[in-house]
Amino acid sequence: MAARGLVARGRGQGRGGSESAPEPSKGKPLPTRPQTGGCTAGQRGLETERLSRARPEAPGRRARVSSPAMGSAALEILGLVLCLVGWVGLILACGLPMWQVTAFLDHNIVTAQTTWKGLWMSCVVQSTGHMQCKVYDSVLALSPEVQAARALTVGAVLLALVALFVTLAGAQCTTCVAPGPAKARVALTGGALYALCGLLALVPLCWFANIVVREFYDPTVPMSQKYELGAALYIGWAASALLMCGGGLVCCGAWVCTGRPDFSFPVKYSASRRPTATGDYDKKNYV
Repeated sequence: MAARGLVARGRGQGRGGSESAPEPSKGKPLPTRPQTGGCTAGQRGLETERLSRARPEAPGRRARVSSPAMGSAALEILGLVLCLVGWVGLILACGLPMWQVTAFLDHNIVTAQTTWKGLWMSCVVQSTGHMQCKVYDSVLALSPEVQAARALTVGAVLLALVALFVTLAGAQCTTCVAPGPAKARVALTGGALYALCGLLALVPLCWFANIVVREFYDPTVPMSQKYELGAALYIGWAASALLMCGGGLVCCGAWVCTGRPDFSFPVKYSASRRPTATGDYDKKNYV
């Protein structure tokens, strides 16, 4: 009897022990501890980049400008400045009467008068400082080189004015034309026109210089009719060089953006900040 009681007591304890251990439910998953070190540094970088791209831009900010776009815009601005300086120099050279200056070939240092000849007038400067200028009376009575120099110089000045408007319309810092390859082609056309202006202005300058040098070394020309190169020719050569160099820089800056629409210089701004329903501005506008 005692043995049977011990066996029954052992079975009861076994049942009690099995009943005390709860079985896990099949429908509900066991809670797990969150893992903090599971993602790598590369995954964190990708996640950060994705969040930064998805984040909207704050109002009042401009889009970032790439380095090639800034470089091309700087080239265009520098080229435009050089072209403007060359254009002013070309106008000055066209109006000055010092294309041909009297050559002093005598041993006498003191001279009574000095003669200047230009495209539009001739001047006589006395030794006392008094100067008298006379505009040419007849255009048809002028020499062929003077008539051709007038036409080419005036044409170059007017063409430079047209090139200025074309370049400003196609420049990346203006909004006359929508950004894109078409805008770059307009700027490229303006730079080419400026380079053409420099070439047109160079033709009469070199023509006059050739005539002056040829007559200076011609023994059949009297000493009183020999001239030297005037200051207007040097100013015109400098202006032609500036026009060609500036036009080349504008073309280089526009050529970079011709086939790359993503290199356009951004000029669009986002909308202005708007107050909330309570009348205050949102905090994200100040970030």
